[in-house]
Amino acid sequence: MALRIFEPRYVRMIKQACKDDSGFVICMLNSSGNAQQNSHIFPLGTVCKVVDFDLLDDGLLGVTVEGMHSVSINDIETERDDLRVGTCSASHIWTCELKMADLHPIDVRLKEIFERYPDVSSLYTETLFNDPMWVINRWIELLPVGAEQKQHFLAQQDCQKVLKYLSQLIE
Repeated sequence: MALRIFEPRYVRMIKQACKDDSGFVICMLNSSGNAQQNSHIFPLGTVCKVVDFDLLDDGLLGVTVEGMHSVSINDIETERDDLRVGTCSASHIWTCELKMADLHPIDVRLKEIFERYPDVSSLYTETLFNDPMWVINRWIELLPVGAEQKQHFLAQQDCQKVLKYLSQLIE
């Protein structure tokens, strides 16, 4: 994912993440949550590492990050510059015993989207259409559903429910 960093709190976060080689968490926001109580942050996020950065033509910091793994976010506190910091723990990874044949036709439709929309395919340095987990996760990213529904999908312990939903949607 490519980010344009301009707020001082995020510049500080990126500097610290690069200095410590620690990464940071990207999360979805809950529009019905309360920012003062930090309930506007959904509990599942992705630990990201900085893979590249550059000064953009407009003077902003351009940062390319790569998602590493999912985490559950707890005990969020707001620092003096409004940067949110929380305690994270590894989230349960889906069990997913799928063969590629189980994904038909959603894998084919995803390839079509990547071919038809270069802006989407340019988000990924590598495409893994032969990896069931990768295909399902790209669909979750692309689905035009709210963050609450995406969080629900991510919280499932088994990818079968998500696969069933995607299959019904695609067919």
